Amino acid sequence: MRLFYLNYENCQTLSGKLSWSHYTELLAISDDLARSFYEQQCIQDRWSVRELKCQKDSALFERVALSKDRAEILALAKDGQRIESARDVVKDPYVFEFLDLPDRNYRESELENRLIAELEKFLLELGKGFAFIGQQYRITLNNTHFFVDLVFYHRILKCFVLIDLKTQAVSHQDIGQMNMYLNYFRAEENMKDDNEPIGIVLARDKDEILVEYATGGISNQFFVSRYQLYLPDPEVLKQELRRLLEVNDG
Repeated sequence: MRLFYLNYENCQTLSGKLSWSHYTELLAISDDLARSFYEQQCIQDRWSVRELKCQKDSALFERVALSKDRAEILALAKDGQRIESARDVVKDPYVFEFLDLPDRNYRESELENRLIAELEKFLLELGKGFAFIGQQYRITLNNTHFFVDLVFYHRILKCFVLIDLKTQAVSHQDIGQMNMYLNYFRAEENMKDDNEPIGIVLARDKDEILVEYATGGISNQFFVSRYQLYLPDPEVLKQELRRLLEVNDG
């Protein structure tokens, strides 16, 4: 109760949007920036207590904040995550710990089917605004069929989001294929009010130099991200974030 009073003296300003169980989880977060971030996300995205626990356990704040500078980190903590551009909806890495898959080689179809089977948790990892459209979405070019692994629609950015899964390191052929998918969706699937589609090649690993050269000159909204089956040590992420804040502050 003392912690509650010290941290939420003016709790009425939250208009009763959070339950006592939410406050209990939030008060367990010692870092003020992280606590403020999770509080704002609970309010904005209407997280249940279970969703809050899941996002805390996955170190969402640290994973999102590590890609930003000090001013952006402070804004993130104060206002929560804002979705204003394609880059705001992309993570690197994505963490699929909820799949409970062994760390071994497996087929792309196996990964895809497990993600669909855990769609609610997958959507939580993707972030707010994603609506599932289809799996193995077929497109046809000159009587040849191609299949996009996963198709979503982002209701905030008002655009399709295409995800291609790769269980190995991403190749330049993977990048070319996704670019073709994006061109097709822009020409054939987009309605007049839709914005440019976003493409994400989600791979086990990536060569940054290869990605830089393979995506150079591509006008589409294109991202290559990694996924991992297990979360890095949260304490390591917190230490790295503290170091980043100190460097930027200096």
